[in-house]
Amino acid sequence: MPPTPPSTPARDEARIRDRGDACPGALRLHAADDGGLARLRLPAGRLTAHQVEALAVAAETLGDGRISLTSRGNAELRGLAEECGAELAALLAEAGLLPSPTHERVRNIVASPAAGLDGLGGPEVQLWARELDALLCAEPWAAALSGRFLFVLDDGRADVAGLGGDVTLVAVRPGAGQEPAARQESAAGQDPTAGRLHVGGRAWLVAGADAPRAALAAAGAFLDAARAAGNGAWRVRELPEGSTPDVAGALDRAGIAAEPVPPAESLLVHAPPLAPGPLGTASFHVLAPLGRLTAAQLRALLPAEEVRLTPWRGAVVVGAAPGHQDHARLAALDSHGLITRPDSPWAGVSACTGRPGCAKSRADVRADAAPGSARGLPVHYSGCERRCGHPHGTWVDVVATADGAYLVDGAPTPRTALPDAVTTARTGAIARAATPSTPAETTR
Repeated sequence: MPPTPPSTPARDEARIRDRGDACPGALRLHAADDGGLARLRLPAGRLTAHQVEALAVAAETLGDGRISLTSRGNAELRGLAEECGAELAALLAEAGLLPSPTHERVRNIVASPAAGLDGLGGPEVQLWARELDALLCAEPWAAALSGRFLFVLDDGRADVAGLGGDVTLVAVRPGAGQEPAARQESAAGQDPTAGRLHVGGRAWLVAGADAPRAALAAAGAFLDAARAAGNGAWRVRELPEGSTPDVAGALDRAGIAAEPVPPAESLLVHAPPLAPGPLGTASFHVLAPLGRLTAAQLRALLPAEEVRLTPWRGAVVVGAAPGHQDHARLAALDSHGLITRPDSPWAGVSACTGRPGCAKSRADVRADAAPGSARGLPVHYSGCERRCGHPHGTWVDVVATADGAYLVDGAPTPRTALPDAVTTARTGAIARAATPSTPAETTR
């Protein structure tokens, strides 16, 4: 059995945070070996056509011409000049990508990217994401949240529910088998969709109309618990034993009716990520090779009603092509080098920044990356043990070593043998349940 990457400390071994969160943002740039790095929070990954063009222009004129997609559906610009901060901020503000300078780093909201498009989940969570973002930016106290605190909004298909949210909302419909109808009606009245709010292993049912306010109230309860604990926690899982957020009290003070969900029904279900290909009748999902798009590839996603960046380092293109035209659009995007089919050997393969962008990396992992088999577990290439930008759940763990080789799920492997080793690991019976943390991530 290969070694497990470093995992989150147990609740009774909570990390002590003795400094402020240095997570980069759109205004606070991170100094990397390849220049400045800006991380743009995009709630639900949503971009209008105008914002897609603005992001492409920013990458071309201020950065290295590429856009990195993160495991939270956010975007990063790299290779930024030291003196470009004001110009970048002005460009982003004009495009509506910087609605609150004081809150821009805390707008970490992931939502089911295909919600409302393919009949498997309703559109509510996309609306919840917009409302939650507005509520978050309007509350001065919310600026105290860490840049790593995460809201997850799942439309019921369980595609994002397992992404490690600090506050997770799952849409629940009467008759869907997820909750007894009587319990739904008691908490949600006539609302056709309720929200199941998950925080710290507990859950409450709230009316769908109250779901965004409930998520914000839960975040406030976390801040209260973190201040009382005194360990500077950035995430709910970092709170010490006995410092559970008083979510029920926070909901009551906010005037939100909520019903506790029995422990047996409080577990979050995890489903596979959204596969590349058509969605419904006029949308589709594509993946960025190793999580990076050129400005030209980003522009190739247009025309579209909107683009939703996904936590699997891809993009859902909404309203892209009616009916028979979707195959032509996908073929065009395939010619641009994007991943458009679930059977592509590059689907599910990701990598950290590596050399030359990161001083801590031992290798140019993007150049060395090999997909191996076209099926099986996700694969992540890391330049060091921090494993920046790793997937959630179980994956094939490829880490560079100081001697120019790699560890593939713990097994020493020469660089030239990566394709065969990754194929074996990806399709083998390796089952590693891990949720590692990377305290100094450069790509999230």
